[in-house]
Amino acid sequence: MAKIDEVAKAAGVSISTVSYALSGKRPVAPDTRRRIEKAVRELGYRPNAGARMLAGSRTQIFALTEPLRKDTHAPTHMSFVLATAVAARRHDYDILLLTDEEASAGMGRVAASGLVDAILVLDVAPEDERVALSRAIATPTVFIGVPNDHEGLVCVDLDFEAAAALAVDRLADAGHVRIGLIGQPDVAYEKSNFPPRLRTAAERRAGERGIRLSWRTSGHTHSSRGRTRKATGELLDEGATALLIHAADDAHTAAFAEIEARGLRIPEDVSIISVAASFDTATLSVPVDTIPLIPDASCGLAVELAVRSVSGDHLEPGLHLIPPTYVDRRSIAAPSARTETPIS
Repeated sequence: MAKIDEVAKAAGVSISTVSYALSGKRPVAPDTRRRIEKAVRELGYRPNAGARMLAGSRTQIFALTEPLRKDTHAPTHMSFVLATAVAARRHDYDILLLTDEEASAGMGRVAASGLVDAILVLDVAPEDERVALSRAIATPTVFIGVPNDHEGLVCVDLDFEAAAALAVDRLADAGHVRIGLIGQPDVAYEKSNFPPRLRTAAERRAGERGIRLSWRTSGHTHSSRGRTRKATGELLDEGATALLIHAADDAHTAAFAEIEARGLRIPEDVSIISVAASFDTATLSVPVDTIPLIPDASCGLAVELAVRSVSGDHLEPGLHLIPPTYVDRRSIAAPSARTETPIS
């Protein structure tokens, strides 16, 4: 059976234009429509194949588009996939997982075939190719993440800006005037939406509180023990008396090792907050305060919104941001005389 991308290629148009023409959601030029209709006939493409052949029926399946790349941090991403699947089962829905690195291709296919009732979008990039397609298709779509261009979309996410501000405030209130931020690997600031949002918000809040904040990444494509230890040492040498860590669990372990190697203690000499951690920081060798990123919360809300949309509720486009919560594990103290350095 022909696929929507084959129709688009034969007609010389984009997948989204084929979706516009078939769904009637937006006007398409008459000549373009004729080329698409000709390609559909010649290729035998059936946009309403499968379980949707009976008008108005539901498939009880949601598509989850989660492109898997070589730089994907599998434990974090799979925690969101699992949370989505569990939430869907609570509503008697199954999940069709789309892992193609060319994310819009699979999304276009399932939208055109009518095999799913709604689409959930994970691993959202700042400039995400799935944004344009979501606007073109009739299938309800919910983003778990916030792309730069989110006008007209339904998006669910942790309020990373509020989380960053909360973390900076906790350290500022404890008396710290120099803070280091150890962030995600380099690639995350190019392909993911939330690391730059958190970093920018932390820098902004630090400026408002009169704090000097410096930051380093924890690796190139993955967290690196050597890179993280080097970053930790550089931040401490610059006078940081507290660290915000927005990285995987192994980056925390590497930072702890560098602190210990210098004869410093947590929190007596170095205060630490783990920001937007998707793992339990109580299991680390040194339990640290955290503002958790809870997959169950964001994925559960996204599934609920998708179910509401399929059930006929009109969802107003907009951001559904989950307020941050703070978990105190006593890893913050006032700066010690041993590490305190006045701002010059």
